[in-house]
Amino acid sequence: MLMFKTQSEMETKEIAIKLAEMLHPGDVITLDGDLGAGKTTFTKGLAEGLEIKRTVNSPTYTIIKEYEGRIPLYHMDVYRLEGSEEDIGFDEYFEGEGVTVVEWSLFIESYLPVNRLMISIEKVDEQQRSITINPKGDRYEQISKELKE
Repeated sequence: MLMFKTQSEMETKEIAIKLAEMLHPGDVITLDGDLGAGKTTFTKGLAEGLEIKRTVNSPTYTIIKEYEGRIPLYHMDVYRLEGSEEDIGFDEYFEGEGVTVVEWSLFIESYLPVNRLMISIEKVDEQQRSITINPKGDRYEQISKELKE
């Protein structure tokens, strides 16, 4: 497990940009935290690191947004699926040609791959965030080690 404290949105994005440099197609990242914690800010940093030029925003009403970059980014916000048993083809994304980011992953836990990078963001105050990275699987353990350096 890895922990970071950030003092600004830019610091949060910088961690995500660094992480994006290590990602490969098929990687899955889950982002959990309260409303306003910084999940979408973190995803914007990932997009920047993946050289995505489009503006990234939360796909709350569309569930999934796809962005083209060095590696495609599949950005899911599954908040609206709470209590639903609907499978909207998650495997196609998890096993696809891009990096998948899932906000509010606890709502689709049974569909998630066992191996993934679990990230929790906690709002400490208006600017400060606590970011916890919990790797599941050898690949994500290695990413965490590199991110720590």
